[in-house]
Amino acid sequence: MVLIGTVVNGAAIVIAALIGLLVKNIPERVKTTLMQAIGLAIVLLGVKMGLQTEQFLIVICSLVIGGVIGEMINLEKRLDHLGRWIESKVGGKKDGSIATAFVTTTLIYVVGAMAVLGALDSGLRGDHSVLLTKALLDGFLAILFTSTLGIGVLFSAIPVVLYQGSIALFASQIDQYVPTALMDSFITEMSATGGVMIVAIGLNLLNVVNIRVANLLPSLVIVAVLVTFVYKGFPF
Repeated sequence: MVLIGTVVNGAAIVIAALIGLLVKNIPERVKTTLMQAIGLAIVLLGVKMGLQTEQFLIVICSLVIGGVIGEMINLEKRLDHLGRWIESKVGGKKDGSIATAFVTTTLIYVVGAMAVLGALDSGLRGDHSVLLTKALLDGFLAILFTSTLGIGVLFSAIPVVLYQGSIALFASQIDQYVPTALMDSFITEMSATGGVMIVAIGLNLLNVVNIRVANLLPSLVIVAVLVTFVYKGFPF
């Protein structure tokens, strides 16, 4: 029962991506406008999330430390290699389009606050409403992304299920160990830090800059560490 929301979310992405593959003959100018619209909406969502922070220093330090760690292990390159491996297995054009679609949509689907909050709700309270809502949003995006970026979007369902499922299963066990105040603080600062990354994703889609967003993902782990330090009374 804990994984119902996660499974529905993954299935929504797969089904919507298949529908997106059927949407043919979309003029290039329409695709461009759709991607720009999505990019702008993603930037707005990221800004809204980022402004939720109550400890801005935690967000900054998490991004800096997480960015250093991400660059050292080069997560962006590893994700890209995974996408290209998938591309080779499904007979892609070998032009990196599947890898680009996989990496881009995976980041959008897993970095957002709804992924973590929804999975936590599923694990802690057995409430799947957030993930079911996310499934609808992700499905709509999957149709648009697949029609513009290609089949790589479909494979993003795999990391989404693994990521959210792991959080849900973990959350079902930690509620008796982690104080509510600490959990609430983590969710707030994680959402703000993730919001900054979502802004970066939106700017990438708009071709404004080229930020290696995947290399910032370790920041979410650093957030947990710093929030715990603050909760324990360490000055920050």
